[in-house]
Amino acid sequence: MPLYEYRCKDCGAEFEALVGRTETDPVECEQCHSMKTERIASTFSCCGSSSNSDSGMVQAPLGC
Repeated sequence: MPLYEYRCKDCGAEFEALVGRTETDPVECEQCHSMKTERIASTFSCCGSSSNSDSGMVQAPLGC
């Protein structure tokens, strides 16, 4: 089951929930128990990184 991030439309709380890929039921807010929630874009990290000293940017290695 993937871990998704959600935001409550009523209280604004952000939380994570394990949700099956085929589940379409709304997810309940952990704070106010509202069912008015939306899935938000998650940030994630790859399997490793290398630093580019010229720009200070971090790049994921090939084949990740």
